[in-house]
Amino acid sequence: MLIGFAVPVTGSWATPANQVLIAQSAEELGYHSLWTLQRVLNPAGSADQTYRNVPDPLITLAYLAGYTSRARLGVAVLNLPFYSPAMLAKQAVTLDHVTGGRLDLGLGLGWMPAEFAALGVPMERRGARAEEFVAALRELWSGEPGDVSEYRGEFYDIPPVTMDPRPLQSPEPPVLLGGSSEPALRRAGRLAAGWISSSHADLTTIGRSVETVREAAEKAGRDASALRFVCRGAVRVRPECASGGGESGRRPLTGTYEEIRGDFGMLEEQGVTELFVDLNFDPELTGPDADPWDSMYLAREALDAFAPRT
Repeated sequence: MLIGFAVPVTGSWATPANQVLIAQSAEELGYHSLWTLQRVLNPAGSADQTYRNVPDPLITLAYLAGYTSRARLGVAVLNLPFYSPAMLAKQAVTLDHVTGGRLDLGLGLGWMPAEFAALGVPMERRGARAEEFVAALRELWSGEPGDVSEYRGEFYDIPPVTMDPRPLQSPEPPVLLGGSSEPALRRAGRLAAGWISSSHADLTTIGRSVETVREAAEKAGRDASALRFVCRGAVRVRPECASGGGESGRRPLTGTYEEIRGDFGMLEEQGVTELFVDLNFDPELTGPDADPWDSMYLAREALDAFAPRT
């Protein structure tokens, strides 16, 4: 199982300087990948402080590309309804070149009503829109430079056009789909290079989701063994066992460094092929009262504790 690390992307520690420090340290320690997330805005007066001070993920990845050379750079996830296929196709292919072919493009449907309202897009029929979106995206990326692309669908209508440059990765940047519902899992199996779990996924049963994706891929005539299964590891380091799940009463990826490291094997046994450690969902590092200096100190400790073992 490959191990990645999420850079600071929410809370007061999410600064460009801290992102570079974490990214470069992770790469030096042998981490396979670096990850961001998307949150455009939050509803006023919300008590949920999880997504504060979130920078744009694509611009962040482009910035980090200049400070790294080996680690893959991923977003988990961009919300498809917030883009047009043509605009995202252009942004993603440009980022594919900027990163030297290291981009992993995670895509999701979105879930926050305030974001949809502010961006002027409907929440209805997001799944059907996603099907067309991915098809249109691939139409714009396919073929040789100068080839004509065209897509006609219910939601998206692209006249005959040319869009260059074409992706650096062949045939395209890996498209990974998020989502936890059965239709979303089956969509990932049919259409994507893999699946990304959410921050609130039940990691004790993540294998069921993996199997649903695999079954959908096989039913569609695809090679399920080639799919990637990426787990967002919402880690919370605590000196004592934390209650809330599992037979031992400890929630997976919450506890001591040793306990959390032990959970990695449990995830691999369930079919997870890639895990990225994400501290952005720990209020002790990202909450309103968190000191960014302390957060960075703890992040450096976590980097060392969870570094891939060769």
